[in-house]
Amino acid sequence: MIAAVASIAFPVGSMADGRSMETGRVTSQPIGHYEFCREFASECKPVKGSDAAPKVTDYGWDVVREINQAVNFSVMPKTDMEIFGKEEVWSYPDVAGDCEDYVLLKRHMLIERGFSAADALITVVRKPDGEGHAVLTLRTSEGDFVLDNLVDEIRSWRDTPYRYLKRQASNNSGRWVTIENGSDVLVGAVK
Repeated sequence: MIAAVASIAFPVGSMADGRSMETGRVTSQPIGHYEFCREFASECKPVKGSDAAPKVTDYGWDVVREINQAVNFSVMPKTDMEIFGKEEVWSYPDVAGDCEDYVLLKRHMLIERGFSAADALITVVRKPDGEGHAVLTLRTSEGDFVLDNLVDEIRSWRDTPYRYLKRQASNNSGRWVTIENGSDVLVGAVK
């Protein structure tokens, strides 16, 4: 692992004070992710790593911001229907993609730069207008942070306007878990 991340003990109280998502029971995997896993099985397997979220260094945060902005800038937003002629196709974007495609690419790039797959988790949310959306959650010792194709800023999950439904399990990229403290995270609107 590169110097971008260094593992330390999970800070006491970060889950209790809401900085980190509380995950619950195993739940259904999104159909698009299921199909993605059939094609890219190595992306959807049990993950080795610590239960403790890592401390991210200043350099690590620079890497996270760089990747988030680069992907947001380089991928043109288009729906699966516009690209593939059908809904729920999760794939790495070449030129265009929708929210989960941005997330897949950001996750892949973070892992290539030394972040653990256990800490870069695809997350399904509901936008204030009721539309489904996918973001990337980065688990850190300071709490959970969101990389989103709708904004370039990296935000604490609590500072987003979304209702959090489920995300990948930190110990298995092909398994999904509920987010227990995510239904009260309705703050404001985006675009």
